[in-house]
Amino acid sequence: MSSTEPSPSVSSAQTPPSKTRRRLRWALFAALLMASYGCYRAYISPPPPLYKNNYLQGDIGGSFLKWQWERLTQGLPKPPANGYHFPIVKADAGWLQANRKVSTATWIGHATVLVQMRGLNILTDPIWSERASPFTFMGPQRKVPPALDYAQLPHIDVVLISHNHYDHLDKDTVLKLNQQAGGAPLFLVPLGIKQWMADIGITNVQELGWWDKTDVGGLAFNFVPVQHWSARALNDRFQTLWGGWAVTTAVNAKPAQSFFFAGDTGYSRDFEDIGKRFAPFDLALLPIGAYAPRWFMKAQHVDPGEAVKIHQNVHAKRSIAIHWGTFELADESLDEPPRALAEELKKAHIPAADFVALEHGEMVRF
Repeated sequence: MSSTEPSPSVSSAQTPPSKTRRRLRWALFAALLMASYGCYRAYISPPPPLYKNNYLQGDIGGSFLKWQWERLTQGLPKPPANGYHFPIVKADAGWLQANRKVSTATWIGHATVLVQMRGLNILTDPIWSERASPFTFMGPQRKVPPALDYAQLPHIDVVLISHNHYDHLDKDTVLKLNQQAGGAPLFLVPLGIKQWMADIGITNVQELGWWDKTDVGGLAFNFVPVQHWSARALNDRFQTLWGGWAVTTAVNAKPAQSFFFAGDTGYSRDFEDIGKRFAPFDLALLPIGAYAPRWFMKAQHVDPGEAVKIHQNVHAKRSIAIHWGTFELADESLDEPPRALAEELKKAHIPAADFVALEHGEMVRF
């Protein structure tokens, strides 16, 4: 789950006293809130994990309080060089609404991508809310608005959810999509989330476990393991499943076509397993952000170098970088991941065009 502390943009030494005090109050509030995870585990027997990662040895993270203290004292994350003025490409909404033949992927922001394939409109981890948080008044705030408004979207057929963290499963957004004109989309979710959806009035839902598959409109939606975790409250860690999605055409479809959505993940051998079952992919949507500090984030969030390894493991013909440039969730500057990705591609002797960091709203055909 994302930190609920508003991330500082400049160091304490450069911040006016009133802003410093405000930041300290928010940091203390967030630390006390998140520390209750540790208190809960220490003094009350937590429910045993229902799900665990395939290859991870040890804890998924580290000391949240230590991380927050480092952020506060070091003034992290630093603001991006563009002052949070990320360019937004104006998508051709009319064309997207009418398109039924061309396979496209449009990056809306964070892990939200509109994928059009074989006549289906698919949304990954949609979030249109201002904050990735259980609160409306605090928590990671959008630095870039969604590149498409709800009204500009084509009718969505399928929504893919990777896990239940607030920046990937947003209540207001899924409720809005459930009320779209022409009928609700089909929500495909990990095990344990169907009941949460039912509790908020969303019933057109299928939940899947790792390696489960469901067919929709001539496409096979395969839920696959990645290395992460789940939680939306203080006592539900590892109580619902998490994963990625491998979407393929039917076995005998000509020509065959596929894409892979990794969701949110640390690096693991799971990607070799996915590659053995489904490779090659025509397109992969791979996270590259929220990776610093490595001592805290490594098990749960890949860095750009590890994202390049996933690109190779799943034999993606082309990859799009996601999970960066929208919410400040970690300690690297918001514009750092694409620069780091470019360096890692050079090291791996992979053409830059094979793994691209799009501008918000930019579309690619595949």
